[in-house]
Amino acid sequence: MFERLAEIERRYEELERQVSDPTVIANRREFARVAKERSQLEDTVACWRERQRVARDIEEHKELVRGKDADLRELARAELPPLEARLAELDAALKQHLLPKDPNDERNTVLEIRAGTGGDEASLFAAQLFRMYTRYAERHGWRVEALSSSPTGLGGFKEVIALVQGRGAFSRLKFEGGVHRVQRVPVTETQGRIHTSTVTVAVLPEAEDVEVELADKDLRIDVYRSSGPGGQSVNTTDSAVRVTHLPTGLVVTCQDEKSQHKNKAKALKILRARLLERARQDQQSEIAANRKAMVGTGERSEKIRTYNFPQSRVTDHRVNLTLHTLDRVVDGDLDPLIDALVTRQQAEALAAAG
Repeated sequence: MFERLAEIERRYEELERQVSDPTVIANRREFARVAKERSQLEDTVACWRERQRVARDIEEHKELVRGKDADLRELARAELPPLEARLAELDAALKQHLLPKDPNDERNTVLEIRAGTGGDEASLFAAQLFRMYTRYAERHGWRVEALSSSPTGLGGFKEVIALVQGRGAFSRLKFEGGVHRVQRVPVTETQGRIHTSTVTVAVLPEAEDVEVELADKDLRIDVYRSSGPGGQSVNTTDSAVRVTHLPTGLVVTCQDEKSQHKNKAKALKILRARLLERARQDQQSEIAANRKAMVGTGERSEKIRTYNFPQSRVTDHRVNLTLHTLDRVVDGDLDPLIDALVTRQQAEALAAAG
């Protein structure tokens, strides 16, 4: 393990030199690749360097314990246990760092939330999930930008697509992909009956321009007048944009902005993310046998979580974790759920690594 960590440190130092090289800086694609790889190694190298420092401190304290000065012997003996405990913590952390990483973990995230079964109640819950993820992002210092939405008259969403920008966003939010089920009495229910509705969440890593190139010949772009709730520009200008990717048949529409140019830019951002996700899924299907145990596959058919409002209960079915803090969860306190999923994924990866 230590030889591999030393090799990683040497690679990190080489990348630090490259990221300052004018030749690399002048090549946009190469600079992005080098900077990304350096960022991915940064935490591992910091942990390894601290481990080396603590190991040196332990050796120095052991030398003092073997020395002739009685006061120094006692002081060193008292300070050794916490140092050794810290060394064990760092060794455990380094084992985690050496596990195979999802190359998309540090990316921004395209979050797609759609009302499923349940009519108006499903669209209202879709809006509540969007608020939940927005507040979760705020807790982590990430920025949320709505890319596209289809609001309903009651304040819900048939669909809302947003970009979550911030380091590590995908590493946390990727566990949210799947079907979310809500059990509660809808505001429109007059007899107090509990209804069950569903909302689907898709979590896609944002694709960078240098990764997914969109040739003009592969795109059909249609413009039309916006419809639905909106301001003065709705139905007066051809600002809405529909982009069709001819090779795959993928279609993205965007009409949130008053500017046709802005709507087109947002639609292309969504299209790039979906194309990257399609490529990723194609790759995953080839190695599915090796990834079968992974948590959070994002299969759309999975009911991953149930939110039971009458009992203030939320249950994540993948890790059989139930919390009676529903109000806090829907207010963005998702870390207890996501931490449990991360821990299970890491444990299974460690077991697979032998």
